[in-house]
Amino acid sequence: MTIANGRTALVTGGGQGIGETIALRLAASGASVAVLDRNAEAADDVARSINASGGKAIAVEADVTDRGAVAAAVDQTVAAFGGLHILVNNAGVTRDNLLFKMTDDDWSLVVDVHLRGAFLCTQIAQKHMVDAQYGRIINMSSLSALGNRGQVNYSAVKAGLQGMTRTLAIELGPFGVTVNAVAPGFVETAMTAATAKRLGVSMDEFKSSVAATLAVRRTGGPSEIAHAVAFLAADESWYITGQTLYVDGGARLG
Repeated sequence: MTIANGRTALVTGGGQGIGETIALRLAASGASVAVLDRNAEAADDVARSINASGGKAIAVEADVTDRGAVAAAVDQTVAAFGGLHILVNNAGVTRDNLLFKMTDDDWSLVVDVHLRGAFLCTQIAQKHMVDAQYGRIINMSSLSALGNRGQVNYSAVKAGLQGMTRTLAIELGPFGVTVNAVAPGFVETAMTAATAKRLGVSMDEFKSSVAATLAVRRTGGPSEIAHAVAFLAADESWYITGQTLYVDGGARLG
């Protein structure tokens, strides 16, 4: 599946990890891409890579928890490319800890970035999609939405994003806008490396232990997640909405 010429995507947290791979994949599929990140240098690196490969991209610096910054980012995107058709709410952070050790700041930061960030970006972006009678919104959830020790904050927001997805699908469907979520399982990123470090094991040991529990007996990478996002962002996926697609190697089948 491809994305029609003239479609514009905004990828939050697009400067690194899964977000970077999503931005690159959407550009390769035909979209013009606004790479949004708090780290302006990282966003610029990704945008330059896309442009060097023959795609179209701009870098946008913004904090997704700041309404004014998000509004300015959307305006910048629309001014550069003439519209906004695809939003990927990918920006996220982790502050893992067991409940009795978790601080108020650990809780609030994760809630603000994931839930407030997705709310603000969607609320502001959907105006352009409704006007165009076309839109694709993809929220990044996680297998952790089903519960994961040491991640009460992260699990709560990832489950919350699934509820948000279903509600927004109902509200925005009549205007040609689909809303879906992608829920990755174990993916090798800086975040999972940090988890391995917290657990006191090497990344290779961590990957091997997880792979042994999966139906496919291997862990995934950012490209598998980007493929799922590109599928949901395609024009042909118009009849899929309100869904959460788990991309987890069969983690729940055992």
